[in-house]
Amino acid sequence: MANDGYKNYYEEQRALLLNPFDDIGRKTELLLSVGQLLMENGADSAQIMRDMKRVAAFMGISADKFHLHIMYTTLMLNISDEHHSHTSFRKCVKHAVDMRIISGVSRLTWRAMRERYTLDELSDALNLIAKRPRLYSEWSTILAAGIGCGSFCTLFGCDIVAASYTVISAIIGKLLQDQCVKRFGINVYVSMTFAAFTATIVAYFTHFLPTSTPWHPLIAASIYMVPGIVLINAFNDILNTYLISGAARLMHTFLIIGAMTFGIVFAIALADFDSFMKIPILPESNYLIFAAAAAIGASSFAIFFNLPPRLLYATAFGGAVCVCTRNFFVFELGYGSELGTLVGAALVSIIAVRAVHWLHTPSLVLIVPAVIPLIPGVLIYRLLFAIINIRQLSLDELLTAVQSGVDAFLIILAIAIGASLPNIFASRSFDRQNKDKQEKLLTEIYSNELK
Repeated sequence: MANDGYKNYYEEQRALLLNPFDDIGRKTELLLSVGQLLMENGADSAQIMRDMKRVAAFMGISADKFHLHIMYTTLMLNISDEHHSHTSFRKCVKHAVDMRIISGVSRLTWRAMRERYTLDELSDALNLIAKRPRLYSEWSTILAAGIGCGSFCTLFGCDIVAASYTVISAIIGKLLQDQCVKRFGINVYVSMTFAAFTATIVAYFTHFLPTSTPWHPLIAASIYMVPGIVLINAFNDILNTYLISGAARLMHTFLIIGAMTFGIVFAIALADFDSFMKIPILPESNYLIFAAAAAIGASSFAIFFNLPPRLLYATAFGGAVCVCTRNFFVFELGYGSELGTLVGAALVSIIAVRAVHWLHTPSLVLIVPAVIPLIPGVLIYRLLFAIINIRQLSLDELLTAVQSGVDAFLIILAIAIGASLPNIFASRSFDRQNKDKQEKLLTEIYSNELK
């Protein structure tokens, strides 16, 4: 009897997938849970739409009945035809970065089709993804943030001693930020201001210690807070015409950068800093050192973003390719940093777009950690230093500061566009391949088990 009862239950659960409006309330809640997990953990709007439509198709809801409006803080879903209409909303409260969740949800949407999940099984799998602990401990994540900043300091031309000072400064800043948020419940932007101020002040005091590059730790100590994923997702959303979500992500990016800038500028104003104009924009080093530093930095930030260990080597390779390509165009071919950065970011994005089939993970998961080493730290700090000392600057120094700011903006824009465009150009091909794969799986379901 028990077996017969389970068989009847299983058949009833599967039968729900035949009619799109059977148990529609639960279906929409599961669909919104998929979207919420993706939005709150760093997926762009195109992936959210794609994965939710895939799950909807599995539930018997065709694309013409599926209507989704994506905002950064809210998902609005309507399932309707000429006879029915059901609308649900879901708030997306927190916004962090967890690439393991993004990868896990994307893979689950395909597994649900292949293994003929029931609604209960899909719900259990989503709950498991949402509740499982991070792959790396809190201290591992903090250490990864510090090592990543130290590696980037090496890319800016510092020696190994100054890089170690950068690691210490970034770790202290990250510890303070975590305590502000978790223990005291301080606003995330204010916490970033405190962290940037603390990391910069600690880096300032390290310049009294032995090193041949005493000012470089100031440049890299706060880089772990740079909102690379949010910025790239913003451009992805805008270029894919998800304008409201893209605009909100851009505003979130500006708020984070503003919070960091306020903390850094306040630290610079209090301390007796030397001029950042003396730090060279293009440090001299060999490609092996650049490649090693970029690989370590990219994989460190991949840990910071909770990327599965099986993918760390891929991001390390991407970081090395990205930076060495940029440097080849700048040092060997004589092009500007903007073009070199664009080519480097685009190249690693093209490789990631191809690698998604081999590694079975969304391309964003591979791209973002790899392009972060391209951040123009020296130029940004030159601009900040000029802002603080604007009354003492000559006209030539002021023009140089403005040029540094323009160059920094163009390089950041090149990173975002280079990381976004290849994925956008390939989206039509991916959509066609995914649609064929999806239709094949659905045909098997409806022709065999759901008769």
